[in-house]
Amino acid sequence: MRHSMGGRRCVAALLCAAVLVVGAIAPAQAQDYPTRPVEMIVPFAAGGGSELLARLLSDGLARRLGQAFVVLNRPGANTNLGTLSAVRAKGDGHTLLIASIGLAANPSLYKKLAFDPRTDLEPITLIANSPTVLVVPPSLPVATLSEFIAYVKPRPGELNYASYGVGSGPHLATELFQGKTGARMVHVPYGGGGPAAVGAMTGQVQALFSSVLPVLGMIRAGTLKPIAIAADRRSELLAEVPTFLESGLDYRTGTWFGLLAPAGTSPEIIAKLHRATLSVLQDHGVRAKIIEQGAEVIANSPAEFRAFIGEETDRLSAVIRDSHIQLD
Repeated sequence: MRHSMGGRRCVAALLCAAVLVVGAIAPAQAQDYPTRPVEMIVPFAAGGGSELLARLLSDGLARRLGQAFVVLNRPGANTNLGTLSAVRAKGDGHTLLIASIGLAANPSLYKKLAFDPRTDLEPITLIANSPTVLVVPPSLPVATLSEFIAYVKPRPGELNYASYGVGSGPHLATELFQGKTGARMVHVPYGGGGPAAVGAMTGQVQALFSSVLPVLGMIRAGTLKPIAIAADRRSELLAEVPTFLESGLDYRTGTWFGLLAPAGTSPEIIAKLHRATLSVLQDHGVRAKIIEQGAEVIANSPAEFRAFIGEETDRLSAVIRDSHIQLD
């Protein structure tokens, strides 16, 4: 019995020591992090707003954390290919993901996904949001939101709206608008923001619900007419354009961008990345460049970003279900 008691005490002491060692390793790893270059995956083709944000962040994080942050474009399958490569990476903070609205929409757009955005990724922060602006051809005989709705509703199926493709932000934004107003237009998908804006400018379509940047130049040139912006307040770049709320419709949506890490990344590393990212986003030069893109800096906490992803997933699920949108 004496030997047995002594053996148990020895095992217990070893277990306590192991717990203490493991507990000491995690903070030490966070303190040393990063120990090599960090890959920042952008699940879009080169040249878009997400890549610009990624490069602003990568430069700022490299200066603050002492290692290179390398931007890698991995487009495909409505952002699923790049997202999956981040999900499958080791959760040590050396692979990060810039995600957007597809992260919340894809669980409802696709019958089967190889990952769950709510559990397979660790949110760090919601970086920025570019609110949706409704633009129409100058020839369309409307100037306000109420006039637009009054013009469209009596013409179900007679007018067209543009998007960047099935399941894209503009597609979902328009379906959300139609669900709220009872308007019914025909969907015309284009290959990106530029072609969709030209389609609206030339009157091939009568409406485009777009993020600000692709249409800003045309609005300023007078070749597209802005009707309303889907934000809590007016855009600094489009101060003359009223919000949908001002115009009497509770309609708020946009294209957001966030920073995440693979599941299993330690809370200490997430906290270190969060502090460094907020420091980058507080830089006046960085903020100015983001505002120039028609976006607003958000920079919330990991817990707030996680809650946002859940809310956005539920919101878009209802839009996708009610609009019968499906991708294979």
